[in-house]
Amino acid sequence: MSNRIDVYLVAGGKYHDINFARLELLKLLAEHEDIRVEVGPDYSRIDEIEAADILVTYTCDVLPTVEQQAGLRRFLAKGGRWLALHGTNSVIRFLDDGRIDCPDLDADLSDMLGSQFRAHPPICRYEIQVTDSAHPLMRGIKNFWVEDELYLGTVSPGNKTLLHTRWGGTCAPFVHEDWPEADHPVMYLRDHGAGQVLYLVLGHCRGKHDLRPLMEEYPHNERCSWQSPVFYDLLRRGIRWGMARSDDGAGF
Repeated sequence: MSNRIDVYLVAGGKYHDINFARLELLKLLAEHEDIRVEVGPDYSRIDEIEAADILVTYTCDVLPTVEQQAGLRRFLAKGGRWLALHGTNSVIRFLDDGRIDCPDLDADLSDMLGSQFRAHPPICRYEIQVTDSAHPLMRGIKNFWVEDELYLGTVSPGNKTLLHTRWGGTCAPFVHEDWPEADHPVMYLRDHGAGQVLYLVLGHCRGKHDLRPLMEEYPHNERCSWQSPVFYDLLRRGIRWGMARSDDGAGF
C-alpha cells in the first residue's frame, strides 16, 4: 500500500504577496517525503482537487464557481481535509465612496468554511489565547502575541474553536465598521461528514507590487505572523493534521 499523500495547494488572489506565501507553504509541505503537491491559482482544476487527500488554500478574493463548490463538497464528503488560511473566506469590493465592502459569500461556500471575513483594523499587535488546550492540535501551545491583520467576520454555528482573540473597536473604511468587544476565532475546526476544515486566519503578507492597481508600489514589505516561530508551528501542525486522517493526536 502506498504512503503517498496528494496535496493540492491553491495560492492566488489580490493584495497579498502570494509568491512569498506559496513558497513558504511549499517548503513546509516538502518536509514530508510522502507528500506530492500540485499547485494552482484558483479552484479551476476541481477534478484534481477532488482527487487529493489534502487541500491547502492561501487566497484573497478567489471564489469557486457553483460547480467548483459542488466539487469541494464532494472532496469533503469523501474524507478530504482542507487547511484554509488567512483570506480564503474573503470577498472584497471597493466602493465609489471609498469604503470597502465584503458582500456575502455563496451560502454553500460559507457553510463549508464556517466563517466569512468582514473587516480588520490596521495591522496591530494582539494576544492569541488558547481556547481548547485539551485538543491534540493545541498540545503544548501557550497564549502568544502576534502582529498581524486582526480578522473579524461572520461565524457559523458548529465550529470547534481552538484559538481566539478578544477585541473591540472600529475598522474604517470597511462597511462593517463597528465591532463591540468580543472573542473572535483565530483557529477552528469544522466537521463535514467524513471530512474536516481547519481554518487559521493568521498570515497576512504584502510586497512592493501587491496593491496594483490601487497603488503603483507599496512602501514596504509586510510579513506579520510569518515572522513568528509559533505561526510556522501551527502550519506544520495543520499539515500533519491533514496527513493523520484522525484526531488521535499522532504526530501533532
